[in-house]
Amino acid sequence: QVLVVGCGNSELSEQMYDVGMCEDIVNIDISDAVIRQMQERSGSKRPKMSYLLMDALQMDFPDAHFQVVLDKGTLDAILTDEEEATLAKVDKMFAEISRVLQVGGRYLCVSLAQAHVLKKAVEYFSREGWVVRVHQVAGSGDKQQFVLPVFVYVMTKFRKVPGSAPQILEICPEEQDKPMRVESTERLVAAVKDRQHYALLCSQLSKTPCAEQVSLDLCDKESGRPRYTLHVVDSPLVKPSWDNRFAIFIIPQGRETEWLFGTEEGRRQLAASAGFGRLVTVALHREQRYEGMAGIQAELSGKVMELAPPGLPARQQVPFLSVGGDIGVRTVRHRDTSPMSGEYVVEDVKGDGTCYFRRLVFLCNRNVVQSEARLLAPTALPGQKKRRKDKKKPSPAELPAAIDKSYLCCEHHKAMVAGLCLLGGPDPLPGDEAVLGADARVSPRPSSLGRGFPGQGAPCTLPKAVWGRWVAALWFGCSQGDLMRVHISDGLDYVAKLAAEAPSQYDAIMFDVDSKDLTVGMSCPPPAFVEKTFLQKVKTVLKPEGVFVLNLVCRDARLKESVLATLREVFPLLYARRIEGEVNEILFCQPSPEGRRDPTELEARARALEGALRQPGRP
Repeated sequence: QVLVVGCGNSELSEQMYDVGMCEDIVNIDISDAVIRQMQERSGSKRPKMSYLLMDALQMDFPDAHFQVVLDKGTLDAILTDEEEATLAKVDKMFAEISRVLQVGGRYLCVSLAQAHVLKKAVEYFSREGWVVRVHQVAGSGDKQQFVLPVFVYVMTKFRKVPGSAPQILEICPEEQDKPMRVESTERLVAAVKDRQHYALLCSQLSKTPCAEQVSLDLCDKESGRPRYTLHVVDSPLVKPSWDNRFAIFIIPQGRETEWLFGTEEGRRQLAASAGFGRLVTVALHREQRYEGMAGIQAELSGKVMELAPPGLPARQQVPFLSVGGDIGVRTVRHRDTSPMSGEYVVEDVKGDGTCYFRRLVFLCNRNVVQSEARLLAPTALPGQKKRRKDKKKPSPAELPAAIDKSYLCCEHHKAMVAGLCLLGGPDPLPGDEAVLGADARVSPRPSSLGRGFPGQGAPCTLPKAVWGRWVAALWFGCSQGDLMRVHISDGLDYVAKLAAEAPSQYDAIMFDVDSKDLTVGMSCPPPAFVEKTFLQKVKTVLKPEGVFVLNLVCRDARLKESVLATLREVFPLLYARRIEGEVNEILFCQPSPEGRRDPTELEARARALEGALRQPGRP
């Protein structure tokens, strides 16, 4: 037996009766006019269904009389605000529903699931020991019908037992049959709100082009963790035709941090060069497993169509694009937790072409590559022939592992190393210089400095945490020796100690230290590294003809001018090199103005240095 509370003039009861779903249906409402109308409409056609004038807050039915109580919008209509009187009405209605419902029976509430409505219902019935599940009703596919999704709260009545098992809360989105368990009312409300926001977003995208790029995560059904990150990019300058309105671009694993895929400007350029009016880029997450391009296409086909541009025919074929036609290669080599920055991974990824790279990524900022090294291709053993016909993908164990120490991954690293051309006399190549580096990375860059020039005996001091030294040595080939020493120390303290004990010791000092303070408009270096008193200590450690190289990343124009003014006070000679397409600016500071060189000489020395560094594959 089914009770419909606040039936109004809805056709829902009539439809259930007519299709044979249920005939013993009792409908109640407080409007006499509505009850008379519905009795006249259904009296002769549906003899087993009744309409009664009754208040849902005070019903005349005996206890445990119904197996199902159905509510289509009545709770939404009553709970319009959170005033005390309104909440008292809702409590009365819930108490009456609980009274007339049998144990094991269900209260089905059709609702738009406003946050305060859902929260009230879930808290009330879960406190009574009921099982609460929220289902999203599948849409009809008619984008003009209704924007917000409709939900059904399914509350199953259990006897309330003191000290019983904890509350059971579940949500079942429309595209999956298996419900997902959530641990709190707040998480359940948040999950529903995510579905509502997504529906609004899809509605907006289906009606108008997006002026700004839209980003969203699609999560794994089982774990709830992000599986795909999507960016919707519209190109208004692309002239639309039937076959270039919409496409999906799968970013190969490990390449999501590259400029073309990882920045707004890069994705805009990618969309324009692909020639589609709307391009959805899809990044794959390292914690997930994927069954190749075909598997991803089957998994995403239905979902991405919800992001289609205005006017796209329902049965339009949408192409899936990628680089090289595959999803790339990513192999996690090591995963652990650092004492300062939390979880991190060391992973090998396939770059463009046949190159492989090893990367360090902190999972607190998973879209930023902290350090990167290029891996050398494996060489055949003497007498071993190359297999030309075997084109199978290499297994993780077969991926190259030796580090190419001639490779510098960042443009600003190349610019910093180029500062060595300011050293020395008439010979444009550095000789036996001593270099001090303060760095927050574990890349093989110090090794590049230590092994880049024949006959060079340059010690390199790299203040770093113990875990960093271990990761650098084991995974990035950055080992100590006669040409490089690593000191575990705070960079500020170490330079102060050198200034007091060993002045004029280093030919070059390089700072590439990021700041953890996001409230300052300068992300590199931390402000303490560019205070005048500390810069004077740097100058003391530097030889009179030496060079201090600083990576400056500052978006605050006023702060940047202040830093430059302080540097000029300490170092009379200052060169600046801006990195195209980046915020980084490399500053080359020298203690004496007598070391000034004209642009022609600088270019010649830089070219000589570049030629000496071009020794790919040298271990």
